[in-house]
Order: sequence, then structure tokens, then C-alpha cells
Amino acid sequence: MSLKAFHIILITFSTLLAFGLGIWCLWVNSMEATASYTLGAVGSFAAAVALIIYGCWFWRKMKRLRLI
Repeated sequence: MSLKAFHIILITFSTLLAFGLGIWCLWVNSMEATASYTLGAVGSFAAAVALIIYGCWFWRKMKRLRLI
């Protein structure tokens, strides 16, 4: 497996983990209703969106350089 493929896989798993953490924070927030879990969910979803944007940018760059 090349380093580029490993990078794409790592970005994918990191995005899924960030979404999962955001969903977990919302679930816990529905039971306890504290602001810290809401902030955690917002931060996790923001990180997931940033990872998606970065993943798309990286994929396009590798396609443009014809490395993938």
C-alpha cells in the first residue's frame, strides 16, 4: 500500500470518527443537557467537515499530479 493510499484511508477513518464522536456528544447531551457536550458535538462536526474538505483537496491534487 502506498503512502498516498494510506493517507486517504486515514482521512476517511478520521472523518468517520469525528462524525461518530459528534453523534455520541448529541446523544449524551439529550440525557444530561450540558453545554460542554453541545460544544463537543459542534467541534466534532466542524472537524469532520474540515477533514472532508481536506480529503477532497488532497484527492484533486493527487489526480492533477497523476499520482493516483
